[in-house]
Amino acid sequence: MSLRFQTLASGSKGNAILVCSHKTRILLDSGLSAKELVRRLELTGVKAGQLDAVVISHEHTDHVRGLGTLSRRFDLPVYLSQGTLDNLPAEIGQLADVKLFQPGNSFVIGDLRIKPFAISHDAQDPAGFVLEHDAHRLGVCTDLGIATQLVRTRLQACHGLILEANHDPELLLNGPYPLPLKQRIRSRHGHLSNAESFELLQSITHEALQIVLFAHLSEVNNQPDLVLRSSRDFLNNSGWDDLTIEVGKQHEVSKGYELI
Repeated sequence: MSLRFQTLASGSKGNAILVCSHKTRILLDSGLSAKELVRRLELTGVKAGQLDAVVISHEHTDHVRGLGTLSRRFDLPVYLSQGTLDNLPAEIGQLADVKLFQPGNSFVIGDLRIKPFAISHDAQDPAGFVLEHDAHRLGVCTDLGIATQLVRTRLQACHGLILEANHDPELLLNGPYPLPLKQRIRSRHGHLSNAESFELLQSITHEALQIVLFAHLSEVNNQPDLVLRSSRDFLNNSGWDDLTIEVGKQHEVSKGYELI
């Protein structure tokens, strides 16, 4: 195994990603109940007790819902920034073991090197990640209002990507959300639209990129078919015929993807 990943859940109701190397298994975000995280992990063939750590991108509930219980039950260390730790919801409670990181400074878990970097979102200290094992790199970047130059730079040389494609602007504009929430989603600290996500992808695609998994789709303001249609247009116009593009789902564990 080189570097393998799959989403346990992806969307506005909860997010969690399993990343495995030859020796290390980590959970990136834990936005489902601990009971449901355990159940979905078992569908991947990895038991919760086999995890080496949980890594948290930011403190919003759809990324930390099961964190406290999971950490305490399985004695799992939790890697997160000081800003995220200070702003965790009170119901998360105590964590078994806290490991602090700073965006911009790499850290190591087992045989995985993890490089967190700052992103633009309405959380205290949100981060995207590049995870490295041997010569393989997986970039994970969701919950960002804009794709800054820093984001583009960090994601440029990845072999696999998990990128946000949160909403379709027309569905958002004409949908049921109150105006302040619509404005928050469309702001520089909100979420990327489908078009913005593909603009980001266009700027960082290279011949060694193998797989792009679009994530964090809104169930109200987006549709997988819209993303897949944009994907087909992108592939037809870009000439990257060997690039695989998939969409993560809220209620299903994705298949596993391996970077080779």
